[in-house]
Amino acid sequence: MKKTILIATLLLAFTACQEEGALTHDKVIKPIEMTSILKYSGDFSPTSGINVSGQAKIYLEGTQYRVKLENFDVSSGPDLKVYLSKSSVPSEFVNLGNLTSATVYDVPQQVNVSDYSHVLIHCQQYNHLFAIAPLTSN
Repeated sequence: MKKTILIATLLLAFTACQEEGALTHDKVIKPIEMTSILKYSGDFSPTSGINVSGQAKIYLEGTQYRVKLENFDVSSGPDLKVYLSKSSVPSEFVNLGNLTSATVYDVPQQVNVSDYSHVLIHCQQYNHLFAIAPLTSN
């Protein structure tokens, strides 16, 4: 009986694991090139109970848009994501990836950056908005 339970437990453990989706992988991203053009920028402001500082800047590097978080610091939280959003709430957004120590995020080529007005830091697990950076054109 113990052997059957052990085999069933091991089988469940191996089949329950799923690979992370493409947008949740931590990517190794190169720094912003000196020849990049600053297109948009905004200062982060916190939501209730959160501490945040820094800026979001969007650079155009050739044909690739890249979001850079500069002088950025935020209260710690689980499952934090960086969103490019059409508003100050995460209703229409592009998930740029996990918030990590890598502060540069590539914007997918098919995204029209001019349609998006905010960079958000959002806890996806608990659906809690941590920080908002309204963007202005430079």
